[in-house]
Amino acid sequence: MTAPRPADTLGEDLSRLAELHGVATAYSPSPDHAVPASPGAVVAVLAALGVDASTPQAARAALAARQQELAERLLPPTVVGRPGSTPAALDALPEGTVVHIETEQGESPASAGQLPPGVHHLTATAPDGRTAEAHVVIAPDRLPTPTGRSYGLMVQVYSLLSRHSWGMGDLGDLGELTAWAGRSLGAGFVQVNPLHAAVPGAPTDPSPYRPSSRRFPDPVYLRVEDIPEFAYVGEAERERLRGLLERAARLRESVLEKGALIDRDAVWELKREALELVREVPLGPGRRAAYVDFLAREGEALEDHATWYALAEVHGSNWREWPAALRDPRSPETARARTELMDRVDFHSRLAWLTDTQLTTAQRAAREAGMPVGIVHDLAVGVHPDGADAWAQQDHFAAGMSVGAPPDAFNSLGQDWGLPPWRPDRLAESGYAPYRRLLRALFRYAGALRIDHVMGLFRLWWVPQGRPPTEGTYVRYDAEAMLAILALEASRAGSVVIGEDLGTVEPGVRETLQERGVLGTSVLWFERDWEGDGRPLAPEQWRADCLATATTHDLPPTAARLTGEHVELRDRLGLLTRPVEEERIESATDVGEWLALLSRLGLYEHATGGGRPASEEEAEIHAVHRFLLRTPARMIGIWLPDTVGDRRPQNLPGTWDQYPNWRLPVADAEGRPVTLEELAASPRLHALVDVLRVGLGAGSEDSSEDNSGGGSGDSGDSGDGGP
Repeated sequence: MTAPRPADTLGEDLSRLAELHGVATAYSPSPDHAVPASPGAVVAVLAALGVDASTPQAARAALAARQQELAERLLPPTVVGRPGSTPAALDALPEGTVVHIETEQGESPASAGQLPPGVHHLTATAPDGRTAEAHVVIAPDRLPTPTGRSYGLMVQVYSLLSRHSWGMGDLGDLGELTAWAGRSLGAGFVQVNPLHAAVPGAPTDPSPYRPSSRRFPDPVYLRVEDIPEFAYVGEAERERLRGLLERAARLRESVLEKGALIDRDAVWELKREALELVREVPLGPGRRAAYVDFLAREGEALEDHATWYALAEVHGSNWREWPAALRDPRSPETARARTELMDRVDFHSRLAWLTDTQLTTAQRAAREAGMPVGIVHDLAVGVHPDGADAWAQQDHFAAGMSVGAPPDAFNSLGQDWGLPPWRPDRLAESGYAPYRRLLRALFRYAGALRIDHVMGLFRLWWVPQGRPPTEGTYVRYDAEAMLAILALEASRAGSVVIGEDLGTVEPGVRETLQERGVLGTSVLWFERDWEGDGRPLAPEQWRADCLATATTHDLPPTAARLTGEHVELRDRLGLLTRPVEEERIESATDVGEWLALLSRLGLYEHATGGGRPASEEEAEIHAVHRFLLRTPARMIGIWLPDTVGDRRPQNLPGTWDQYPNWRLPVADAEGRPVTLEELAASPRLHALVDVLRVGLGAGSEDSSEDNSGGGSGDSGDSGDGGP
């Protein structure tokens, strides 16, 4: 049965109006099936973009206004070009148009044909009197890509406790991990969870994918003892500090020895008090100069960030419930409050600086340890609606909207992630300023950046507030501009970019990302011949431009996948939609097909590379990673909990309080927490790591081969890549 045409459902004027604003009137849950968007969703999304389409008359008037605006527009607000050539939009200007350009570097070139990389400002005056101002983005065609092949470890930082942690992993632990992995294991990178600043409160949302701010890191990850001023805390405060260290030790032992979950709020309570004491130590001249430089570099963005946290201490962490005048970051009342709370604003600015400094130190340690990439940081797809970014950047966020995913064959209800989306029109008008600043901040200490739900650079599913995800629609972004900004900032930093492109991806997106040098993400269990017989994809058919892994933080650890324990877990929690026996059979069949392929390829114990496995389970996990080596993937990731047989996923999608998401320490096969020191001495870890080290050292397939084939996760098993 053919789906009704959007125009029949929405009305011709509304459909044309939506198209001119990048709002979809239909979506395709599968290649051969189109579903019309609900008229209510289209009207609501247009309203969030400042367009009134509430009645047929309003839609008709808005359409006429938009058509006239586009017909008379001399230039779009942002223009994209490549070094050494004039952007096409400028070539299309009427003959005789006078153009003036001021480059990002402060120069005024005579021609637009030789602009340096950067974001430049342009004014144009046409012979007919029309004028325009535009941002001109000049960026390289491709992003940096890894040289050669490498393997690395993947870990959620909070889950990796050492004997020095305060109840959760910290940046000191990350530095130790990278230095050890690079020097002793020959690893090329360590991939971590988003370290963005969280929304304060009790309890704090533990998900690293719903941060208060993506621009600034979370001080809960600070290693307090590594702050230089820690050593000089006065005698009067030192006794208090000793008491805090004792409480921190008890908190650490409760997680490592007594089965307690990671309690981020308890950790932050101790660290905040300790940081208040450390702050009383005056900065030396050099440290003071570095802090002042940080304040100057971050400017208004840092001032807004620190002001929000200072106000949250007084009024709570939901800025929509603050006094009306304080909900506006630019109001006179907010300026007065900032002055009155200057001491707290400085405290939170100081925390941002200290955390940035320790992150930079960790990346430096990784490079000094010989890692060609270093730390791979994770960029969440959005921010918490109540947090600092949503308050400070209100003009860039779509009011009353949330990001999610449409219904598909794997989730008939769709998904609502509770994250407000950026408005594409406001981004373009600002020359993508908040996006640029965000990337620049992250690339300062990232050897590579993983972008969660990278498809969001092209389009996002907007869900109107109060409506189910089924009543949303896609809104398109200027992917050319988004990718140009990404290429510009990544190239300046010399950093690699990995896109999380699992789940449903519209045609052409993966190809475009590959052309620009963005690596994809390939998870073994999803790599099947989806367009053919559905069987596991042979290693030579995988794409080269990807990070290949056996699992992720949202999926079962490899041991649980192999044994079927993940099915039993979901059954205990009431998450299955089919009889448990059907799920068991399907899981066993899936695993059986993969194990059969591994056996046919000769990848079990007798194959070269890796220490002798102690059990059949370890032999299978080794074989899985030997298979990843057989692919042409440029980067191969080992999920750190897999190295010691952990059974528990860090996050179980579809749960909230039924499962301890984001609060589990790395543990062994029996569920006993394993410290960083124990990991470093683990025979099981070294045996698995040797599989990768020996395999890469033996000269496995050349990563330079351009193999873009493969299923790349089209099963949709992990949803649409959301948090």
